[in-house]
Formats: sequence, C-alpha cells, structure tokens
Amino acid sequence: MTRGMAKEYADDKIRVNAVALGVIYTPFHQRHSTPQALEAITKGLPLGRLGTAEECVGAYLFLASEAMSGYITGQTIDVNGGQHMP
Repeated sequence: MTRGMAKEYADDKIRVNAVALGVIYTPFHQRHSTPQALEAITKGLPLGRLGTAEECVGAYLFLASEAMSGYITGQTIDVNGGQHMP
C-alpha cells in the first residue's frame, strides 16, 4: 500500500512512507500482556529489550522533515529492535 500510494501521489509532490513498529512497551502491554509473554518476546529480540514510544519518535521526525528525507518515498522504516531482519 505504501509503495502504491507513493507512486500514485508522486506527481502531486506528496511523499508516502511508513513506520513499522515492533513490540513497543506501552500502557496496552502493561494492562494486557503477561510478564511471561513479554519476557518471551524480549528473548527473541536482538537488542534484548522492548522498545519505548520515545524511541519511535525519531523515525517520524525524520520522515516529516523535507530537509532530511525529501527524496525518500515508498519506503518503510522498521523500528523493532532487530526483530525482523532479512
């Protein structure tokens, strides 16, 4: 969808990108995830810990900045502690 929209809106000078988050420790997980489940997830992460909401902000600021990412479109930035790597 990201790439399709990027192609569709390129003529209008609209860049379309995505941020794909991994497991980010939020109030949702505090309420709905068991400590055992979070521990199991954490063991599978190369960085060995869950992410925080604050750690996601940089990707959004980068993509929102014309100066920093003005020639980037149709891309997905993975913010997931290395959870999904080829």
